[in-house]
Amino acid sequence: MKTFKKYYIIPEVPEIVYKALTTETTLKLWTGFDAEMKTEVDTEFSLWDGNICGKNLEFEKDKKIVQQWFFGEQEEASIVTIKLHKHKKGTSAELEHTNIPTEDYEAMIEGWNGTYFNDLIDFYTGE
Repeated sequence: MKTFKKYYIIPEVPEIVYKALTTETTLKLWTGFDAEMKTEVDTEFSLWDGNICGKNLEFEKDKKIVQQWFFGEQEEASIVTIKLHKHKKGTSAELEHTNIPTEDYEAMIEGWNGTYFNDLIDFYTGE
């Protein structure tokens, strides 16, 4: 199991970024895929037409999202924590993803860098 941690700068205020990460309509706008999401603890979510799914564990409005991502049968839960911090260029999103199965690690990093946060940043820069 591995951990990935990185900061991303998103050119929008934390309140708007939080909504983009937690609102079904906005998720669909920036990902281009259907999403199921509720900001209620212990609800399940689905992103990218079900390619990412899991359970919502914690929300701190406009500041923090904690989710369990499902990878099948693993002993320890894979936990994603995204903390949003105000930044002079908008928002600094602090990502920590723990307990990533070793065999999925490289693909997960590519997903975070090349798709998830890249698409979100592009959505707000108009690229």
